[in-house]
Amino acid sequence: MTEQPEAGNRSMAVEEMLCFDLYSTHHAVGQVYKPLLAPLGLTYPQYLVLTILWASDNLTVGAISERLYLESSTLTPLIKRLETQDLVTRKRDAADERKVRVTLTGKGAELHQAARHIPDCIMEAFGLPLADLVKLHDVLGTVRAALLSRQTEPAQ
Repeated sequence: MTEQPEAGNRSMAVEEMLCFDLYSTHHAVGQVYKPLLAPLGLTYPQYLVLTILWASDNLTVGAISERLYLESSTLTPLIKRLETQDLVTRKRDAADERKVRVTLTGKGAELHQAARHIPDCIMEAFGLPLADLVKLHDVLGTVRAALLSRQTEPAQ
């Protein structure tokens, strides 16, 4: 039996690192999305914003930011590009001028119909039965929550 090095003294090949599995899988998923989104003129992050708005329109930048786990400073240029494409509008919130509301335009709402096939294409590309996809979704949600909770803990 091979002796395991003490925790913290391990040297791992990149292929053995779970974080690399997640990173490379993320990249592979992006490559599957690319040809699906290209005819719509969208990037993956833009598609995510629109998906949120298709489910619940007229949200603040802050609300979208929370759902995507992105800083609003990262999200704002992305939303501005969607506005340039005439897919969304941005307006100051009437009740609170500090907030900016994002609303689908008619063109942005119509794009939803053209994108309806994408989730099924992605599920098929994963190559897993639905039950395994549901489990994977749950596991990744648990991992994300654990990692996010560590961001708020004091350094040790």
